[in-house]
Amino acid sequence: MDTKADDAITQMAAPVVPPASGEALHIGENDLPFIDLGDGTKIQLQQVDLTRGLWVLRTKFAPGYQVATHYHTGPVFAVTFTGKWYYKEYPDVVNTKGSYLFEPAGSVHTLMVPDTNDEETDVWFAIYGPNVNTDETGQVTGILDANSILNVYRGMCDEQGLNYDKLIVIGEDL
Repeated sequence: MDTKADDAITQMAAPVVPPASGEALHIGENDLPFIDLGDGTKIQLQQVDLTRGLWVLRTKFAPGYQVATHYHTGPVFAVTFTGKWYYKEYPDVVNTKGSYLFEPAGSVHTLMVPDTNDEETDVWFAIYGPNVNTDETGQVTGILDANSILNVYRGMCDEQGLNYDKLIVIGEDL
């Protein structure tokens, strides 16, 4: 028996599947080091796509940590593995283990980790475009993008003699 849904399905165009451009890349949990930034955070940069301005990282925040007020020029996707955190601007929306968060471009916020946390807060982020830090008047105080986070991560790994061979970097040789 045909329904409107069946008709819609049969009228859909076949999907275009591009040819594979290489093998899937895998990073195990301990394949890349977490770098202690000395400010209450540790980062594990996992992928940078310089052609798209994408940077993917895990960040571990100490209890009581606060990120500078900022916005992103592109969307951000986040998954929380442990701990809890929220935005100062939306204190009733608390991210906990298993939470997923989508941030649209231009959303101004201040990430806060409660000082009552009894563990590090571990969050995975996929960030498109620069992170633009601002002061209380909205003036830009700093910018961090895919290229700068790549340079910081590699530099700190080099200083500490840590291997980052598994880091996925796209577009560096263009």
